[in-house]
Amino acid sequence: MKILTAPIKRTLLANGEANQKMNMVYAGTKQIDHKPVLKLFGGSACTWLFTELDQDGDTLFGLTDIGHGEVELGYVSLRELLALKFPPFGLPIERDRWFSADKTLSQYHDEAKKAGRIIA
Repeated sequence: MKILTAPIKRTLLANGEANQKMNMVYAGTKQIDHKPVLKLFGGSACTWLFTELDQDGDTLFGLTDIGHGEVELGYVSLRELLALKFPPFGLPIERDRWFSADKTLSQYHDEAKKAGRIIA
């Protein structure tokens, strides 16, 4: 399955560009709180929600949950995610084809901090 479809990639890039412009205007003090565009999962407990893709085509921004009871906002390499293989069968990450965000990334983050995992 294709992880980044053309529409998803366009939206992620547009979100990233919008936040870059916002950072230039407000000297990095403001961010647009986008709704996640992409949800990935892998293994038994790993989940990622992404809102932005950098112009380099590799750096994603979003919420990460690797199944240890902690969630983190930050940047992740798409290449590194695509290289992951989960035991015992070496399965790759997958895109949740039916995911549609109903809140902003900060709302997912707040919810996940309380629950200790992403709830999406």
